[in-house]
Amino acid sequence: MTTSTPSPKWQAIAQRKQEEQLARIPSEWLLKSRPSPDVRNYLDIPRTCGILTPEEIRITEEYDATSLAEAIRKRELKCIDVTRAFCKRAAIAHLLTTCLTEILFSDALTRATHLDTHLSSGNPPLGPLHGIPISLKDTFKIRGHDTSIGLASLCFNPSTTNAPLVDILLAAGAVLYCKTNVPQTLMALDSHNHVFGRVLNPINALCTAGGSTGGEGALLALRGSVLGVGTDVGGSIRVPAMCNGLIGLKPSAARVPYAGQENGTAEGMSSVGIKASAGPLARSVRDVELFFRAVGEREPWRWDPEVVPGEWEPLSVPRGRRVTVGVVRRDGVVEPHPPVLKVLDEVAGCLRRKGVEVVELDISPLFSKCQSLANALFGVDGGNTMFHLLEAGEEPLSPWLASRLRPKAALSLAKVGELQARRAELQTQFLRIWNDWQGNGKKIDAFICPVAPHPVPEIDRWNGVGYTSSFNLLDYPAGVLPVRHFEESDIQGEVEGEKPIGGWDKINRELWTDVDRKVYIGTPLSVQVVAPKLEERKLCEVMAVIDEAIHGRGKAFWSRL
Repeated sequence: MTTSTPSPKWQAIAQRKQEEQLARIPSEWLLKSRPSPDVRNYLDIPRTCGILTPEEIRITEEYDATSLAEAIRKRELKCIDVTRAFCKRAAIAHLLTTCLTEILFSDALTRATHLDTHLSSGNPPLGPLHGIPISLKDTFKIRGHDTSIGLASLCFNPSTTNAPLVDILLAAGAVLYCKTNVPQTLMALDSHNHVFGRVLNPINALCTAGGSTGGEGALLALRGSVLGVGTDVGGSIRVPAMCNGLIGLKPSAARVPYAGQENGTAEGMSSVGIKASAGPLARSVRDVELFFRAVGEREPWRWDPEVVPGEWEPLSVPRGRRVTVGVVRRDGVVEPHPPVLKVLDEVAGCLRRKGVEVVELDISPLFSKCQSLANALFGVDGGNTMFHLLEAGEEPLSPWLASRLRPKAALSLAKVGELQARRAELQTQFLRIWNDWQGNGKKIDAFICPVAPHPVPEIDRWNGVGYTSSFNLLDYPAGVLPVRHFEESDIQGEVEGEKPIGGWDKINRELWTDVDRKVYIGTPLSVQVVAPKLEERKLCEVMAVIDEAIHGRGKAFWSRL
């Protein structure tokens, strides 16, 4: 008599979670069929599938969060209609891309009704986000709902408290209606886990949606959200923003409350490594500003002791002064592909035509020191807490992680101290960039650089994160702006230099030499914008200047689709 081997715990848990998800979506919101395998772009499906009414299509496509908030204040739209429209579209987005984890539609509709009653009773809006549906990365704890981060061992264990940022958003009038999918361990740049599955990129399903805030990226790309919140410790807001053609901003770590997260690490470990930060993903720069204003009005330092006091001031770049923007083309570790450098040239040209002073900055002698130091500080705890969580659910590592991640001994106090000393010295040296890098007394307001040295790659082929993690190491606010789509003419050209700079550069070159470059056609090309520490207001202003120079006033990347 033969005995069968019992299935690992995670399989039954994953099935239960997915059944729970499906049960929380009304049957009339379910797609009748999924796209055929030869369909790679899903952007038109929500508006053509017949589930959304013409008014719901209008609500989800013709407004950004700022204009929605204004329409609700003026009583031109009701909170319940806005919330229902985004819940329905989020359901469609999830069935196409697996972008959601926790589905809160029922609670959201109830809250929207209360918010309408509040206004109809003659009361002022609760805050700048009154009635605005906001989606959240799964890492944020919401009372009564799981914060599993795609790990079986954390499923069916609802949070008993809200993360401080959740309470701030609710106090500002937001409607929280869903949480979004992430990669297993939160340590991958492609969002796949065994509990919920893989997030697909709705612009091109062959390419990655990014990580670790990949679910947010896919949801916003399909207009299933108008404003999302993610976290970033190495690029986790900016990478999905690039992959999905969105605007994303990672603030300095002490600007927005990050407490109340589930991230699979031991409590307090981030204080000795690199601190993560929370920030928005959106379709307009003014929506990014709306987020920071809404948070700032609630005095977030009274909710999270890690946040520094400071109002969201109206201006940091004095009126009448010419804005100066630097151009950083390479980090000295990984050479960018031709279209990445081409887009930097295009943006610099647009800025010059608008009267912005543009200066070339070769900071590779300092930039090249960041990636290895950041990687060392990411491994302070050896990943052991995360591996214990995986073992508890009898989970294997996702395929991309299996050959890259191993449990290690935690670093010694002496080693951590040494790394932090090196970091402090590098931060001090970087101050020269902002104060007088070229020795002529001129200061720059911000600089542009690549988000990554390659276009949006195929699934599980993202290379290094040095172009994003460096600014976590330095604690600089950094944002992503979509510029245009990869065109057939961008296929031409070769990577500069006959030989790779090193191992990271060798792998990066393979994304240009060992791939059918036509897979990149139609994917977004973006730039990263970086400002000094805690100068998020200046960063938003410079991003607005760049966005207007690229796309024209009142227009945006998505309006050109």
